[in-house]
Amino acid sequence: MTAAISPFLTFDTHIDIPWPDQDDMMASETLRKVDYHKARKGGLHSVCLAAYIPQGPLTAEGHAEAFQRAQDMLSVITSLPQHTTPSTPLRLCHTADSIIKARKDGDFAVVPVIENAYAVGENPENIGFFAKNFGVRYITLTHNGHNALADAAIARSDLGDAPTRHGGLSAIGRAVITAMNEHGIVIDVSHAARSTMMQATEISTTPIVASHSCVRTLCDHPRNLDDDQLLRLRDTGGVIQITAMGSFLRKGGGGTLDDLINHVRYVADKIGSQHVGISSDFDGGGGIQGWADASQTHNVTQALVKAGFVNDELNAIWGGNMLRLLHSAEVHAKYPIK
Repeated sequence: MTAAISPFLTFDTHIDIPWPDQDDMMASETLRKVDYHKARKGGLHSVCLAAYIPQGPLTAEGHAEAFQRAQDMLSVITSLPQHTTPSTPLRLCHTADSIIKARKDGDFAVVPVIENAYAVGENPENIGFFAKNFGVRYITLTHNGHNALADAAIARSDLGDAPTRHGGLSAIGRAVITAMNEHGIVIDVSHAARSTMMQATEISTTPIVASHSCVRTLCDHPRNLDDDQLLRLRDTGGVIQITAMGSFLRKGGGGTLDDLINHVRYVADKIGSQHVGISSDFDGGGGIQGWADASQTHNVTQALVKAGFVNDELNAIWGGNMLRLLHSAEVHAKYPIK
């Protein structure tokens, strides 16, 4: 198999892992939208693999189950190097420099992350646990449904949610953000309510990311960021990673690669190309015409070039901006990232 070649690092910052795990990430034929061979074929060099924790009840039992699920999923992610061969090099990466080195050495880079801080429960000390034991590099504050830390963009009536629970961040949520800063974990505000996102930018000592979101001006969806949120990202050094979710790209769904590039262009023109990147949300609902799985990643690069992005812009959008956020979190951390 011949991999597509890109002159710069390509970094998809949000990919789910199918669960329960089928132990097939390295298999040659899978139903996954992202496996080792699809990524290599598409010229994808680096990925954030997410332990997705669905929102459940805010009870001791619910928090314990979420905490355990996160550990189980992260164990699968961090054990992937054990399944590699000389012909399928894969490296677990915890720092920006290690991702860059993996690219230079020809290794596929995997970065472990958590989607939904429901896994943290009501204990900020769990942040240190995830950092030290699994090398988690970002945590999404919420999923759909409010948790003990923060309000979500989409409330869950089936879980008894009111439109808001905390008015943004709770006291525990603020303590968790402090703990994330101390351990070099980037704060992810995708899925978070507008109030949560704005407050997070005020509290965090390092820039934040929206790891898989789109532009609300182009598609009025509660999961998308409005212009004031984009301007706040610019002013605080943050990044929005435009994602391949049709319903976030075009009202009513059916978004295409052209729509994704339109969202990237909008952000670049509005706040600068140093504040926008790309993610797929593959195996978590993502996938659009033109970028249906990781094997088509080269199409994204071609579409960016066609849209007029060149040189430093391409480097920034396809990975450089996220690397900057990871590096910033590392150098400002109280505890070293290994």
